[in-house]
Amino acid sequence: MNDLMRPALYDARHPIIPYNEAKGQATSPFDVVGPICETSDTFLIDEKLPNNLVQNDLLAITVAGAYGAVMASNYNTRPIVMEALVSDDRFDMIRQKQTVEDLVNTDIVPEWLA
Repeated sequence: MNDLMRPALYDARHPIIPYNEAKGQATSPFDVVGPICETSDTFLIDEKLPNNLVQNDLLAITVAGAYGAVMASNYNTRPIVMEALVSDDRFDMIRQKQTVEDLVNTDIVPEWLA
């Protein structure tokens, strides 16, 4: 919800695929949800995905576009994730993951301003 707000705000749907997708594999319905304790932090409900998925498997939320980064927030004091630009078989990291230290530093009032 803090990294990709569009599903929570607009009920937007983004295709989700397993990072290690196996073709022709049996599927089962899954709910794909985010880490925020809010009912709207939901990406897909009852979506068919390979039934051998286990907790912490990597999934790719595709066709997210540029709006993930510009709409991201530190809601629930969560650091903003890194951002990668992907084109065909190439990718570049274009924003580093925010650290907890980075996050805390945004809340510290400079001594000269206090």
